[in-house]
Amino acid sequence: MSLLQVKNISKSFGGVIAVDDVSFDLPAGQLLALLGPNGAGKSTCFNMVNGQLRPTHGSIMFDGHELIGMQPRKIWRLGVGRTFQIAATFGSMTVVENVQMALLSRERKLFGFWKSAASHYRNEAIDLLAQVGMAAQAERPCSVLAYGDVKRVELAIALANNPKLLLMDEPTAGMAPQERNDLMALTKKLVIERNMAVLFTEHSMDVVFSYADRMIVLARGKLIAEGSAEMIRNHPKVKEVYFGTGKTFEKKRAAA
Repeated sequence: MSLLQVKNISKSFGGVIAVDDVSFDLPAGQLLALLGPNGAGKSTCFNMVNGQLRPTHGSIMFDGHELIGMQPRKIWRLGVGRTFQIAATFGSMTVVENVQMALLSRERKLFGFWKSAASHYRNEAIDLLAQVGMAAQAERPCSVLAYGDVKRVELAIALANNPKLLLMDEPTAGMAPQERNDLMALTKKLVIERNMAVLFTEHSMDVVFSYADRMIVLARGKLIAEGSAEMIRNHPKVKEVYFGTGKTFEKKRAAA
């Protein structure tokens, strides 16, 4: 049985159908790319899995639990982590303190002053930073980091809850080509080592075709294609609605 099973979900906003009867599954140990042009319904679909939006109808099963109706916080505690298109860290805190805060939240610990919390979970935070290649910068304020390093810290924060499923919203947005590949290679490594699943949205086709195990493509709220990189490359409907005539698609292939 797949870790995540999405069945016939739809979402309407007034008379507008944003997602229309979409189904897919995601097993542990796999990266699944959710693709589509602007307005295809990717963000709506993503936010329904995360609990930020409630489907009009359908089912979202995660590790044997129905997620529809659950608050995002409870979904997070079940083992669903998330990173965002715009990385969010506390710039005034050090790298290690940012990860410690996530670990304290996981354990539901509250402290009146940071000084009382500063020694808690430090070793575990350092270990998480080592996994994402940031242990050497543990004492630096997040405000002075390069953007690619901030994204690595955000990934460490997302891993603090030991997620079984990680949702990554445009993980390489704003990054240079080498940074994009480094981050996704790291993500792929973590997926294998932790046997977790990743569902990600992405506009950089070089990243998608290099690292995704499978892809699903939405257009106008409907699922139009699903499969491997080669299947998606050659899918006539994808070329028509996602890549126009196919010329743009060929340029993106060449870039990959």
